[in-house]
Amino acid sequence: MIEGIDFRNRRGEKLDTAFHPGSRGGRLVVIGHGVTANKDRPLLKAVAEGLAARGWPCLRFSFSGNGDSEGDFRESNVSKECADLADLVDQLPAELELAYIGHSMGGAVGVLSAGSIPRIRVLATLAGMMRTADFAEREFGEVTPDEGCMWDEPDCPLSSDFMQDLGSIGEVVSRVADLRQPLLLIHGTADDVVPPSDSEEAFAAAGEPKRLVRVDGAGHMFGDDSYEQVVTALDEWFGEHFA
Repeated sequence: MIEGIDFRNRRGEKLDTAFHPGSRGGRLVVIGHGVTANKDRPLLKAVAEGLAARGWPCLRFSFSGNGDSEGDFRESNVSKECADLADLVDQLPAELELAYIGHSMGGAVGVLSAGSIPRIRVLATLAGMMRTADFAEREFGEVTPDEGCMWDEPDCPLSSDFMQDLGSIGEVVSRVADLRQPLLLIHGTADDVVPPSDSEEAFAAAGEPKRLVRVDGAGHMFGDDSYEQVVTALDEWFGEHFA
């Protein structure tokens, strides 16, 4: 059923997706990626495959302008990705209840979107970005927007729209306190892209139920040796709050 859906955002841009069937009916875990990434990052594939093997159906997708999704990468930002997520959810079968996992900037998208998408019953972030303005300045403050690129990747031009959007949002920690969904935060202790303090601040601000899982020695993309710990933490959280 899900494999046959031609997912498009409100601009008509096709969103590239990959579905992993699981044995748990009426449930779907939607997985969003981070900056300059796409649905096929090894972390996201490992999470989807691991959860599906435990019975949780998963849908990975690339935000517009990223990976094989249609759209202009220069228009990518948190606000547009929130709209992409809302549009994707609107096209899913109505009987499905949803969980959302967001990596990095995809975590900020989840926090900002959860309040307006009641079908999302459970929220999880992997190295979730909670201070968007700080991230933009820290990583790209010395790059000239509309001239330079993110992390010197020529396929990822840094746009004024991106910098302005992350700057105007500022932070999403204050939005965490308003979440109604159970919140799981997973963060590597050696993350040098989004500092672990982002998840620690969000955990302190969140209401119950909540959980913070620190993955010792893991960087921003975690890694083969930590995938099992990440999947296990997600599986346990979903078993408690999404079964």
